[in-house]
Amino acid sequence: MFTQFTSSALALTVSLGTVMSCQAEVTGKDYTAAFNQVHQINAGDLNVGYVDIGPKDGQPVILLHGWPYDIHSYADVAPALAAKGYRVIVPSLRGYGTTRFLSDKTPRNGQPSALAKDIVNLMDALNIKQAVFAGYDWGARTADIVAALWPERVKSLVSVSGYLIGSQAVGKQPLPPKAELQWWYQFYFATERGAQGYAKNTHDFARLIWSQASPDWKFSDATFNASAKSLDNPDHVAVTLSNYRWRLDLEKGEHKYDSYEQKLATLPTISVPTITIEGGNNGAPHPAPEAYASKFTGKYEHRTFGATVGHNPPQEDPQDFVKAVVDADKL
Repeated sequence: MFTQFTSSALALTVSLGTVMSCQAEVTGKDYTAAFNQVHQINAGDLNVGYVDIGPKDGQPVILLHGWPYDIHSYADVAPALAAKGYRVIVPSLRGYGTTRFLSDKTPRNGQPSALAKDIVNLMDALNIKQAVFAGYDWGARTADIVAALWPERVKSLVSVSGYLIGSQAVGKQPLPPKAELQWWYQFYFATERGAQGYAKNTHDFARLIWSQASPDWKFSDATFNASAKSLDNPDHVAVTLSNYRWRLDLEKGEHKYDSYEQKLATLPTISVPTITIEGGNNGAPHPAPEAYASKFTGKYEHRTFGATVGHNPPQEDPQDFVKAVVDADKL
């Protein structure tokens, strides 16, 4: 038999449960909505556009996109991590989205160490001492470089296609014909015809790369268009050309990055706890996992995602990517 007190307590419990449930639902919606609310902050040479979601006192996670994609690669991953209590930072790299150079005089330099220093500068601007890093393509290379040059800033690492640190000397070495064919766009970008072609057909070019890199990914026009807008950045073409031309030693880069490049040219090992990932059907150039396992000297795991997952695992298999980030944090 219920007393008046019992009845009141039950009503209060139900009421609180309803409120908490509603708050959780609203919070989830807020995380998703916040992904489209891009923040801006001055950091180094850039005014960086970035998504910042989740509790501000949560473990920071920095998610880095590739080329020719953008922050929307993490549209499902970022809210899921935020809901788990992480503070999730998803920046647009130089030449993408709302990220802009602060000075017209700064070279539109795409060399890998420059992109890595951008992220360290962003961490400094946001007062983040250390973060879990995860990335693919340019984002994985950037995360690898931060982990190699500034290991104290990286709690753990998730790197798609593993160890992607290279050098201009490495870039000069010829590859087997089949491998060279996969890099067709790098040679295209080395020409003036390629520069003009990419500038004229940026969106069509990106759509082709997406299709080649992830043959089984049936992305919608809406999904593609959400990211393609970021490629309209006024510096995107210049940064892209610089990145690929630098790899072939057709551009020298900036002297302020020389010390970083000298260290990276030794192909340093990465000591932070790491999970490497490969898509089961990655159509983009990528090394075999056994070729780079020894470059990770800390706690280490490798995971191959499903047979239909291509070059962009966070967008193609967000659930497993979230799990990898969480598991890497626990290594």
